[in-house]
Amino acid sequence: MKKFTTEIAILVAGGLMLLATVIAEQVQSRKSAKEAVVALPQPELRFGIPVDSFRIREGIIRPEQNLGEILAGFGISMTKVDQLVKASAGIFDLKKIRSGQNYFLFQEHDTANTTRYLVYENNAVEYVVFDLKDSTSISLGKKEVRKVYKTASGVIHSNLWNTMTENNLNPVLALELSDVYAWSIDFFGIQRGDRFRVLYEEQFVDSVSIGIGPVHAAEFEHMGKSFYAFRYFQDKSFDYFDDRGDNIRRAFLKAPLSFSRISSRFSGSRMHPILKIRRPHFGVDYTAPKGTPVVSIGDGVVIEKGYHGGAGNAVKIKHNGVYTTQYMHLSGYGQGIFPGAHVTQGQVIGFVGSTGLSTGPHLDFRVYKNGSPVDPLKMEAPPSEPVKKEFRSDYLYVKDSLMRSIYTIRWDK
Repeated sequence: MKKFTTEIAILVAGGLMLLATVIAEQVQSRKSAKEAVVALPQPELRFGIPVDSFRIREGIIRPEQNLGEILAGFGISMTKVDQLVKASAGIFDLKKIRSGQNYFLFQEHDTANTTRYLVYENNAVEYVVFDLKDSTSISLGKKEVRKVYKTASGVIHSNLWNTMTENNLNPVLALELSDVYAWSIDFFGIQRGDRFRVLYEEQFVDSVSIGIGPVHAAEFEHMGKSFYAFRYFQDKSFDYFDDRGDNIRRAFLKAPLSFSRISSRFSGSRMHPILKIRRPHFGVDYTAPKGTPVVSIGDGVVIEKGYHGGAGNAVKIKHNGVYTTQYMHLSGYGQGIFPGAHVTQGQVIGFVGSTGLSTGPHLDFRVYKNGSPVDPLKMEAPPSEPVKKEFRSDYLYVKDSLMRSIYTIRWDK
């Protein structure tokens, strides 16, 4: 009996060993099969459609061209077009197809060059796929946007825009920096030798840059003083704060338009270019091409709009109980600008012109404090809310990390 039990035990042990071996072989077999599947080349997709299966033809929407006209040129019946029109309801408004945009036809490798898909690029990221198979359908898609963190630096020799091009940087970065520092640095007053270094994002689709921003951290050295900006999320939105946690956004923008030059400053006695007499000029003249957008430097209410003699077309905005601003010699007005209208900081309220007593296109910009004119270039506006107490430690951690990144960027020579 003992011998029989031992034999059974040996058989059981042998069976378990065999089972373990079989399981191990199966696991290894599955693993090898999985690796083999993974190793198979993946089909190349474009707009989610396998490229190898089709011949692709590209085109550009011509003025007044519509979906039916495009498809009719490639042998698609009006019945099929009507089906697509019905299928588009609630998905994509066909009236939004714009001239100048790209489209792509995916055709079968057959003698008839049968068109199976039409893809319309709505913009650099979004596209519309028109499925022309038996059961027509329409679907929306988005290309993958790849974000690349970049660093840049530069030394000012003439202006910020030129510095970007001189350093082979995207000039749009100049606009981003001017937006970040709009409340603390007068970019019409930057000097030769001023410099900057910045950590920012650039967005790519299909290896093509589609945009700059946001700026995550920056140091702008102006007249020997460093101005820091760190992007931080507070109260459901991002804003920029300095190294002390103060908000660098002010109640007013530093200037009401971008990238022009100052042709005349605030003065108690200036020779008028037309009247040829000396009299006060209680504003700042910004020379810019006709039609350049002029924006309100702060939130407020329009209290005047219209033609005012030598001032030409003008807009006056009351911002609070202390400050009022005036914008003169405009060629026209922004949408929705009328007495009583509420405007927001950065909203277009008019366009540079040469109306009234003017020798050429420019903006005469004036600021009044408690009814008395003040020099716009010397006006100090109160800061917005700083980093809140409950977020202070978190902000300092984020700021210190970003500042270390900024310090690794070498100043451009």
